[in-house]
Amino acid sequence: MRIDETATMGQHAGAVLVAHELRKTFKRVNAVRGISISVAPGERVGLLGPNGAGKTTTLLMLLGAILPDTGTVTIVGHRLPRHRSKAMEKVGFAAGYLPLPDRLKVREALGVFAGWYGVRNEKAAVAAALERFEIAQLSDRLCSALSSGQRTLVGIVKATLHNPSLLVLDEPTASLDPDVASRVRQGLLQFCSSTGAALLITSHDMREVDILTERVIFLANGQVVADDTPAAISALYGYDDLEGVFLQLADEARRT
Repeated sequence: MRIDETATMGQHAGAVLVAHELRKTFKRVNAVRGISISVAPGERVGLLGPNGAGKTTTLLMLLGAILPDTGTVTIVGHRLPRHRSKAMEKVGFAAGYLPLPDRLKVREALGVFAGWYGVRNEKAAVAAALERFEIAQLSDRLCSALSSGQRTLVGIVKATLHNPSLLVLDEPTASLDPDVASRVRQGLLQFCSSTGAALLITSHDMREVDILTERVIFLANGQVVADDTPAAISALYGYDDLEGVFLQLADEARRT
């Protein structure tokens, strides 16, 4: 471990997530260029940026799905990739593109996931999670019969079953109707408040980011260009809200 890395780790002692100087190149394209991120227990953070900013690559490295060329990721004290299994026990991840077991009913599928997570009293945990996000009516529906929005909802429920220390959501409400998306956001806030879970989300909906997060990290061209509260970053760029910041960064990315 280098001296600068030791200092960085010390600064973030007790953090749920610490990523230090992540770099990743694909076919001579520098997708991620020295990104460092930390998330404290209970903190709600947005990872934002226009298409091509490096969000997806960064997210996959944070989850250990792909390895960085250089840099380190530590989740709840477990260094990836060597201790990835232990780390992932403390993480809940949901994205609309993740599959569900189509031949099972929703409650059956969630029961299987709860068992894998080692959740005690699986039936009660599944019922409580379905109620939290107001989708108990889907419990006897086959996963294959769910709409894309319903599959997203079930995925979010799955990610919260084991009360993770870190909840990672990739575009959590992108396929949901506005009223359903609103209920999901309230469910997520309630979940984080009641369990103390930290939240890391990606989203293109800046209103959602304002509601769900207390800190945002903006990426552009594979680097962190801003890391502060939504209000502070908006003011830094001279806008009233994050929408203007996002549009400016997207425009600058198109010009480079």
